[in-house]
Amino acid sequence: MTLLKRMYDWIDVRLGARELVDKELFGYLLPRNINVWYSMGSILLFIFAFQVVTGILLLIFYVPDSEKAFGSVTHIMNNVPFGWLIRMCHVVGSNMMVLVLLFHMISVLFMGSYKRPRELNWLTGFIIFNLVMGISLTGYLLPWSQLSFWATTVATNSVGTIPVIGQYLVEFLRGGKLVGPATLGRFYALHVAVIPLTIAALVGLHLFLLERIGVSTPPFGLKDTKNNWQSDKFRYEGHPDGIPFFPNYALQDMTSIAVYLAFFLAIVFFDPYLFFPKDAFIAANPYQTPAHIKPEWYFLANYQTLKIFPSEFLGLAVQGVAMTFLALLPFIDRGNERHPLKRPLFMACSVGGILLWIGLMIWGHYS
Repeated sequence: MTLLKRMYDWIDVRLGARELVDKELFGYLLPRNINVWYSMGSILLFIFAFQVVTGILLLIFYVPDSEKAFGSVTHIMNNVPFGWLIRMCHVVGSNMMVLVLLFHMISVLFMGSYKRPRELNWLTGFIIFNLVMGISLTGYLLPWSQLSFWATTVATNSVGTIPVIGQYLVEFLRGGKLVGPATLGRFYALHVAVIPLTIAALVGLHLFLLERIGVSTPPFGLKDTKNNWQSDKFRYEGHPDGIPFFPNYALQDMTSIAVYLAFFLAIVFFDPYLFFPKDAFIAANPYQTPAHIKPEWYFLANYQTLKIFPSEFLGLAVQGVAMTFLALLPFIDRGNERHPLKRPLFMACSVGGILLWIGLMIWGHYS
């Protein structure tokens, strides 16, 4: 302990470590009525770090070659000590990350935390959400199974319906006219380098904005639930009568992460093949199209939307309009009220949109 104290003193003299720790842990105050939904961000940070670690461990044995990829994944599952556990954790973790991210965004919506001056917080979070979907899609191809090969073929085909530039986009994504070795190389580079680094940079920006602007006060249990930020000048939303992040809310964060781990490990050990259809265990065959290929659960609503409309382009256009509306929501919803029960139009549209998405997802699963 003496050695550690001397090392800490040495760092403190050069960087002011004690002052920094006191400010960020003990001096960072949160609203007294803060709730458990604010822990979603910490859970997401934990998941992202866990995905990076398990992904690096998988890269040690994975071979990004169309003739060896499936064999290397089989080798990881059957021969590498605890390889099956690492791969299961990585696959389950990617699905859980999308789920927790959806909960996080829904909680921000219902608490009105996207309203001014937090438009940039919402935009960075929205971009992170799309990048997480993108990293999930690119990782889907890497095992080079029947499921991943043909799911990628279907997904990239839909881009071709865009007028004028559609076919160029398809060839750009695939590295050729058909899904093949070049596609695997591109998706591999995106999955292990480009998208993770971009997500990490945006997460850093998201956290900087959170600390710079201040944590929004939950609208629940307050007499005045309106957004009182009206100034044309920057103003930090402090909470002088609040609770310190450490140890008060840090304990809540750790509790939430523990609850998440309980659900996560329950899936890994009791139903590890929940996210593995049977075609995921068959090597890719470009000459044999499976009877029923469907995307992961979080793309099922998109998949069903394309089937509903008479043309795939129309289905893509509707999805594009919906996503653009969500991205620009802070600039569209300029009202001051933040409590969801005092915003009947917002509640009707939000609940209706969520139920529609769930309905399309279920429809897509059984269609």
